[in-house]
Formats: sequence, structure tokens, C-alpha cells
Amino acid sequence: MIDQPLNATSRRGFLKQTSSIAAASTLLGSTIPHVHAGEKNTINVALIGCGGRGTGAAANALSVQNGPIKLIAMADVFEDRLNDSYKHLTAQESEEDKKQSSDNNRFKCPEQIDVPEERRFIGFDAYKQAMDCLKPGDVAIFATPPAFRWVHFKYAIEKGLHVFMEKPVTVDGPGARKMLELADQSEQLGLKVGVGLMCRHCVARGELFDRIKGGEIGDIITLRAYRMVGPTGSAFAEPKPEGISELLYQIREFHAFLWASGGAYSDFLIHNIDECCWMKDAWPVNAIASGGRHYRDNYVDQNFDTYSVEYTFDDGTKLYLDGRNMDGCHQEFASYAHGSRGSAIISAAAHTPAKSRIFKGQNFVDDEIAWQFDGDEPNPYQLEWDHLIEAIRQDSPYNEVRRGVQASVVTAMGRLSAHTGQRVTYDEMLNHEHELAPQIANLTMDSDAPVQCDENGAYPTPLPGIIQDREYYSFSETSDETASPVEADVSGETEATDDS
Repeated sequence: MIDQPLNATSRRGFLKQTSSIAAASTLLGSTIPHVHAGEKNTINVALIGCGGRGTGAAANALSVQNGPIKLIAMADVFEDRLNDSYKHLTAQESEEDKKQSSDNNRFKCPEQIDVPEERRFIGFDAYKQAMDCLKPGDVAIFATPPAFRWVHFKYAIEKGLHVFMEKPVTVDGPGARKMLELADQSEQLGLKVGVGLMCRHCVARGELFDRIKGGEIGDIITLRAYRMVGPTGSAFAEPKPEGISELLYQIREFHAFLWASGGAYSDFLIHNIDECCWMKDAWPVNAIASGGRHYRDNYVDQNFDTYSVEYTFDDGTKLYLDGRNMDGCHQEFASYAHGSRGSAIISAAAHTPAKSRIFKGQNFVDDEIAWQFDGDEPNPYQLEWDHLIEAIRQDSPYNEVRRGVQASVVTAMGRLSAHTGQRVTYDEMLNHEHELAPQIANLTMDSDAPVQCDENGAYPTPLPGIIQDREYYSFSETSDETASPVEADVSGETEATDDS
């Protein structure tokens, strides 16, 4: 089944490397009770990471209808983002601000929001202060850059809190191994954890999955996915302005930096990858990819403009993925499945509505439609919260962390392949030793950023075929070394170095 570890032997190997976390699990298991919220109990929520996605998640949480829910604490490293989020959620922003913000980020029942100034926390330890306002059985929302995910999740487990975390849940091998061990801990304690791969909660995609499993398109032969759009999020970063530290600049522009988010590839393409793997009911075992920086102008980020990836499943089936961030080009945001007896549109209009359909042949034409989802599609962003809160109130099993890790590893596998020019296997990615931000748990407002720019304000970028053992070297590591290929592979056997 798709939710099982890909390779049990490999998993046993890396768990040995996280024994310190395992020891903490024993302690936690003896101190934290099995926690859940009854139907009439108020569930309190803390929002950690108050950008657009965090604000939207908080609005969805407060919109669940099966019992009282209140937002009581907020945390961020940026005071302006926290304040903007609070204004959106309490419908206090100006008319001009309302025109600039999404309705999804504005909650219409401000009486469910009780966040006085003393429960609005700023800084790198703000996540602890916000979670300290909760009691066991309450919910913490993690919508910070994914580099911080394991740090925040570890503290939530110590506090006995249920969690909703945004995707991806990890950006590198060391982080993936930590998250899998933490997943074990959270499962043992009966904690409910949702992961923001909301397409898994889409009703139309769910019915399509059942029909594919029932053989309606035969055996899946090929999957295709595309996110070919214009510049997105903070993936295109201008040089650092005056008045902000290097570290805070990189966090604000987190899509631009691989250590913070996995870049545009991991943060954006993971949805297409995940929904295709869902339909296949399997995870790919390797990836070979290409990409490049073509039109970056004065942007100093670490992203490529294009990514083209061939994922291979254990039975030889292929998933072909194309990502592009360029204006003036063909745009497509969709995923498809081709089978021995027909084909299917997994999604055709970004995330929602999916507009899922099955066709008798391989051409997506109306007169060959064999099935299409009938009726309006409920918003999957809301459904994932409905399902999480229901599981909390009913104390039913619900933990999406392991699947979130697997989706994140598969995504990172394709990214590493594109950035190194090498074929990368799932196990190589999972066990890769290059930690992009090794000091992530100890960052303060005065810390150096995990990656530094050169004298021209540019940051190290992947050099496929030249740098083969990791995605980039810091400028201090390389000097003239990048003039010739690195004699290494992606197995992680070379000595890990600090990127700072």
C-alpha cells in the first residue's frame, strides 16, 4: 500500500541514526496522556507562521462546524505579517487591503478569535510561546517555511498537541529521517496530524482513485503532470534591500532559497507529484531530471526556470513532470493518467475544482468521456480541516505525517536529480547526508543565514554535472573547485559540510 515505507531495510538503518529522538520518545510516552477533544469541548488553536497560507489554514480551522474552535495565539518572525494576518482574520483591514487579499484568508466570525497582544509572539522562539498557550489536545498550525517543520513538530509532541502542518514537511534527507521518527512518536501518543496535501481530500479525485483501482482505465501505463506558469510566490528574489538582516531576508523570500523551502520545485510541484502517486498507489523508486536558469535577469535566488523529470515506479511505469516559471509561454496546471483501457484527467484546473474525468481512449475529447464527477466539488482546503477536527473529536486514528514525508522525499528526489544531473533513487534521497540548514533549531534574530551571497549579492546555484554530490556548495567551499567535475555521487558518502 502507498502509505507503507518503501524499503523497510533502509528505514531500519536510518532510524539507528536518530536514536536521540527515539530516547525522547520513551520519555514523552510516560509523561503525556492520550489526548483528544470531546464534541462539546472547545479546541484552541495556535497559528505559527502567519503568511497567506497560514492565514488561510486558520480561517479553514475556524470554519469547521462540528464544535467550538477558537484561535488564541499567533507567532511569526515578522511582526507585519502577524498583524496583517490578524487583520484579515478579524475582517479589520482597509477596503484597499481587502482588494489585495484573498477571501480564503478572511474569517467572518471574529468572536472565535481571542488573540490579545500578549498572545502575539515575535521571534524564533515564538513558536514555543504560542504552543505554551495551548493545553494537551489542542491544535498547532505550522505554516512556516518547511525547514523549521521538524523543530516545531518535536515541541508539539512534547506538549501533547495535535498538529496541522503545511507541505512539504521536509526538504532534505536528514530532515526526512527526523520527521519519520517524530511520526512514530506522534502515532504512539495518539496525536492527530494533518498535512497540507489537500488534494488527497478532494471528493472528485477520491472517486477517480476508486474507479482507477476498480480497473476502469486498465493498468496505468504513464502519468503526466504539468505546472507551467509564470513567476510564482517568492521564487524570484531581488537582491536584499537595506534594513533587513540576511537571515530574515531569506526567510521572507523563502521560495528563493533551497534550505528554507526546497525552492520552487518542492513547494509548488509536490501537489502534482502527490496526486499522481495517489492514483498509481505507489511511490517512484528513482528519478532522472534536467532543468536550467534561462531568464533570471537580476534575480539572485537559487531556483531554475524549468524542470523536466522522469520518475520511475518499481513496475517500470513512468511519471513525466514538467515545471516552468516563465511569462509568455504555454501555461498548463494539470495531471493526467493513461491506462491500457482508457485515460483520465486527474486535475485540470490547478488545485480546485479538479474536474476529474475518465475517457474511453487516449484523447481527451468530450465524445469519449466515460465518467465525470457530477456536482459541485467541496473545497479540499476546508475538507482537510473537517476531517482532522472530526478525528480529534472522535479520537479516531488520523496521522498523515508518514505520507507527507514520503511525498516530500519523492519531490526532493526529483529536485536533487535536476540540480546534480544524476539519477537519484528514493533510498539515496532518504539517506542523503547533506543537511541544508544544520543549525535550524538554534537560529536567533542575530544568527547568520544558512547560505551566504558573494560580493555581487548572488547566491550559490546548482551546477548539474559539475557539483554532483549535493545541490550546491557555498562560495567559501568552492573558490575554483567548480571548474572541474566533483568526483562523487549522490549517495551521501562524501563528508558533509556546513553551508554557512
